[in-house]
Amino acid sequence: MLELVFMIPLFGGIALILTPRDNSGRLKKVALEWSLLTLTATILLGASFDGDGQFQVIRKIEWIPGLEPVFGPVVFAVDGISIFFLILTALLTSICILISWNSIRFLIKEFLLCLLLIEILLMGVFTVLDLVGFYILFEGILVPMFLIIGIWGSREEKVQASYYFFFYTFIGSVFMLLAIFTLYSYAGTTDYQALCCLQIEGGLQCFIFLGFFLSLAIKIPKIPFHIWLPQAHVEAPVAGSVILAGVLLKIGGYGFIRFSWPLLPYASEYFAPLIQTLSLLAIIYGSLTTCRQVDLKRIIAYSSVAHMGLVTLGIFSHTIQGLVAAIFLMLAHGLVSSALFIVVTFLYERHHTRLVKYYRGMVITMPLFGILMLSLVLANASIPLSCNFIGEFISLLAAFEYSYVVGVLASWGMVLSAGYSIYLYNRVCFGVPSRYLHFSRDLNRREFYSLFPLVWLIFLMGIFPFIVIDEIKSTIMFQE
Repeated sequence: MLELVFMIPLFGGIALILTPRDNSGRLKKVALEWSLLTLTATILLGASFDGDGQFQVIRKIEWIPGLEPVFGPVVFAVDGISIFFLILTALLTSICILISWNSIRFLIKEFLLCLLLIEILLMGVFTVLDLVGFYILFEGILVPMFLIIGIWGSREEKVQASYYFFFYTFIGSVFMLLAIFTLYSYAGTTDYQALCCLQIEGGLQCFIFLGFFLSLAIKIPKIPFHIWLPQAHVEAPVAGSVILAGVLLKIGGYGFIRFSWPLLPYASEYFAPLIQTLSLLAIIYGSLTTCRQVDLKRIIAYSSVAHMGLVTLGIFSHTIQGLVAAIFLMLAHGLVSSALFIVVTFLYERHHTRLVKYYRGMVITMPLFGILMLSLVLANASIPLSCNFIGEFISLLAAFEYSYVVGVLASWGMVLSAGYSIYLYNRVCFGVPSRYLHFSRDLNRREFYSLFPLVWLIFLMGIFPFIVIDEIKSTIMFQE
């Protein structure tokens, strides 16, 4: 089944290449059909998962002939953590194709190929059990994402934003590569399962951890490495923003979960106070910065910095509930932030501005839009029965167990989140209709169907969180 998850988008890319360029409708239908097949395959893979916490569906792929004695075969496997990220990746890829149906007007074939390539690379990142393989796939995502932002971005600064994204992430990844080389020179292997059984001395652990931390902290991103994120979100097309916020930011948290405590426990414990401090800074500073933004996309981008601060807070609390909360919150944020970017894009496509001051009274002419946006804004503010509430509540519980002061300071993030979320909805949807805007049509069928699955999953995971939490907890306890 794991082979199908990789082969279906690959066959979809081949089918796109063979489809005539001038038939844009056929290109979109082919990409959407193959992405839905991939989503079906990932759901079937998750349904066939027996949930005992071990790595399953292991497949070994040999390197280029001649390199096997050096690095050995690359192992691909899924467990109770990676399976949910595979489903999230497949779901958001299908939604990205649907929401870009009318907004991408040139080089449509190349755009769709970039999306499918990103999907394949993300599937590899979440399943590979080799450090060199992880690095190659981790870096490979930069190229199609760079093209999506730089070519199909929405404003004049899109090229600058794409370079911001590329070089910030690439320079950080160099430190990860140095850490991997150091680890290989010490252990003689880059196989993840073999390295988990190895005892590394404390000083070397700290050096290796710093390499991984600099790379993954930029990807999450953590303050002060967050400068590239708002610029990339503002300039990217809607599909780029959804993939970036929904999945790419989660690679940083996923890397911390995979590589910090299992491989480098001493260094993780040593640097935990520093990372907890940076996480609190991200929560409070990110929330306060969100409150003063005037661009709709920047508001969501800075709120992502605050929410991902809660993720690292849970990871480095070194408790079972902290790790469960971090994974659950990453999945929840992937759904909520992606849906919010889609909602903002619906407004931008109608009125061609993202400045908050031009919007008012949208619920009068767009009642269906107003209902869905209200659901997402309340979920972003962590209202009970939403998945964000479950993730943030457990994360704060872990923070209070780690330190009462840390828990109190982190709680301000939820207060500020409710403040800017409700203010945003009140400013956009309520009040007298804005004199700057003409009559706005409500959501059409395509827009509703692209947004409804995310809203449904947000509240399904909030009402029945055990569907995800039980699987994650069994995996974490097995690997502990």
